[in-house]
Amino acid sequence: MNKRFEKSQKYAIAVLAHVALLLVWYLFVVIGKVPHFIMPSPVATFETIFTPTYGWVNNILVTATEIFGGYFLAVIVGVGLALVFSWSNALETVLMPLLVSLNMIPKVALGPLIIVWFSYGILTNSIIAFSIAFFPIILTTARGLREVEPDLLDLVRTLKGSRWQIFTKIQLPGALPYIFAGMKVASILAVAGAIVGEFLGSSKGLGYVMLQVQVNLDTAGMFMSVIFVTLIGVALYGMVVGLERLFVPRDARVQ
Repeated sequence: MNKRFEKSQKYAIAVLAHVALLLVWYLFVVIGKVPHFIMPSPVATFETIFTPTYGWVNNILVTATEIFGGYFLAVIVGVGLALVFSWSNALETVLMPLLVSLNMIPKVALGPLIIVWFSYGILTNSIIAFSIAFFPIILTTARGLREVEPDLLDLVRTLKGSRWQIFTKIQLPGALPYIFAGMKVASILAVAGAIVGEFLGSSKGLGYVMLQVQVNLDTAGMFMSVIFVTLIGVALYGMVVGLERLFVPRDARVQ
């Protein structure tokens, strides 16, 4: 009962913090008489939802597709490569420094090249989101797979356990806390990657809306675009946290 009360209390505090932020925002604009083209009020911002010229539904779906597509690809590739590295130390020795070097390339600089190779659109922006998000996943997954006790692995190999059995029965359960830790970081980076891609070249999406309304100093539209991007990111992060609670015991989670 106490745990449920504490959890409800945390949710209530989180909600109140957001309400307080909106109130401070409103008072700052109204009392400070801030011009609307510098900072709109929350009311003016939320009124843009009912303006059809923004095409919110279509642009939200485009950006969400880019974020979720790039993110899921990052999870698949990151976990897959980490598994391969756990099977071959030589391959990890060769490829990991290369991956580190590639990850150091600023994605804003890499973006134009990706656009040249794949043209602009949902696929390109998903690739940019993937390129930013996958590195934390491969790092944390590789660490998690290495945390398994060598004696336990030797025992299973002695019992003629296959690589797949070792992975599914021993390595994966032990590495799940680390995998989800990387996935939570990657969920934030995937959002940034998709928006960077839309800034560099796109004809739709929330990043595209930001660029279009910027010309007219439509800060209300810009603020609403940012809010929608944030909500997509929160939804993705919440999904990962929900899966973590489902598959990883509370005491085993990496904070």
